[in-house]
Amino acid sequence: MRALLVEDDDMIGRGLVEALRDAGIAVDWVKSGNDGEVALGDQVYSVALLDLMLPEQSGMDLLKSLRERRSQLPVIIISARDGIDDRLAGLDQGADDYLVKPFDTRELISRIHALLRRRAGQSTSRLTCGEIGLDLDTHEASFKGVAYVLPSKEFGLLHALLEIPGMIWSRDRLEERIYGWNQEVESNAVEVLIHYIRKRLGRDIIKNVRGAGWKVDKPDT
Repeated sequence: MRALLVEDDDMIGRGLVEALRDAGIAVDWVKSGNDGEVALGDQVYSVALLDLMLPEQSGMDLLKSLRERRSQLPVIIISARDGIDDRLAGLDQGADDYLVKPFDTRELISRIHALLRRRAGQSTSRLTCGEIGLDLDTHEASFKGVAYVLPSKEFGLLHALLEIPGMIWSRDRLEERIYGWNQEVESNAVEVLIHYIRKRLGRDIIKNVRGAGWKVDKPDT
């Protein structure tokens, strides 16, 4: 999962980036509405976290522009504006959720997961594919009776593979999914993460596709 954070407060931004990455969510952070618009045109995100009081272009204007382009990107407003009129305006403009500052980052992460579950038509926080299971809230993965709580990057990689079973993910696509702009990525980072997942849960959990990438097998129907 990759998120865009549009937040001009340095202290809040740093805290959110750290919390999101610890939860296995890659995050790109920009500090103005104009930079948010550029990022949304250049990258594909799972969710946008949008402050309202931004320099250059307000968060509300950015949201309006996004919806006028008929983008279906999930958006959660994170704002100190706590009036009912502000919240209603944000939701009416097309936001999917509205969280008032200050908030517990655990609630934000839970709301992100709940929003994406609704969009995907899922009723629980658990992804399953044959004998593979992944709990999005606890990061516990299971395979053939073996269970392990995965570190954030391993969780992010397995999460990506499980979203569309049978789909082949290249190294570049997996790096884009699990690393943000300012994170250094070693040339063999994806291979190392897959090695550790296999070591913890079993070699057959992730399959190599020679010359193309990796996948989890689609269960037999």
